[in-house]
Amino acid sequence: GFYAPAQLVREARRQGVRVLPVEVGRSDWECTLERSTGAAGPCLRLGLRLVKGLSRGGAERLVQARREAPFSSAGDLSRRAGVHRGELQALAAAGALTCLADDRHRAAWQVMGVRPALPLLADGVREADPPLAPPTEGENIRADYAMLGLSLGRHPLALIRDRLARRRVITAAAVAERRQGSLVRTAGLVLCRQRPASANSVTFVTLEDETGQVNLVVWKQLAARQRRELLQAQLLGVAGEVQREGEVLHLIAKYLWDYSPLLTGLVTHSRDFH
Repeated sequence: GFYAPAQLVREARRQGVRVLPVEVGRSDWECTLERSTGAAGPCLRLGLRLVKGLSRGGAERLVQARREAPFSSAGDLSRRAGVHRGELQALAAAGALTCLADDRHRAAWQVMGVRPALPLLADGVREADPPLAPPTEGENIRADYAMLGLSLGRHPLALIRDRLARRRVITAAAVAERRQGSLVRTAGLVLCRQRPASANSVTFVTLEDETGQVNLVVWKQLAARQRRELLQAQLLGVAGEVQREGEVLHLIAKYLWDYSPLLTGLVTHSRDFH
């Protein structure tokens, strides 16, 4: 569809739906509904299909093996589900092995120790994990986006809000409070870029931060002058003029900045010109 999974998940959470992470002990290939203690209604469990590097066949074997008995370790999963090393590494990096290891670092260590099973050693004693520092919040969020295309943690811009504030960048929520004709500076992850045939070469861009979204109007002249920033930035900064038509707010872009280096390794993907 037109909307990326990250957008759909954020909207579901905004509507009060509890979203649960991808987990080899619970997830099917598709996203599913499940009951959870303390939740008023069904929760949405993210599916294994979101994990980059995991094949559908591998996921289906995993689910079938899990129905027979819960997994006790990454090695047990590998042996019973026939999941190869690369797919195990993808599951660990995606945070999907946390039911078998406390965090991504410990999961990755377990996967490193998985060897092809020998009949006499298949149920051998597993060595204890070494003391490993858990991943930081930023590391977890970057790994989420790299491996799943979304995160259930804080929005990435919440982690760099102080650095954006030093550039006089305000939030989407603050933009929404400004009057018609106000000049503002804001920034957000690029969700989509659109250039409808009927729009006379105007480009529409949707930005998102931890407080909401801002819709930009980029006229042809600015688009030509700042083509690189417009088309390549993951984190796009903009100085613009607030335009209101009833309840609808747009920001008429006057100047663009590529703030992507502030994301320090975060990989996001926008939906462009569909």
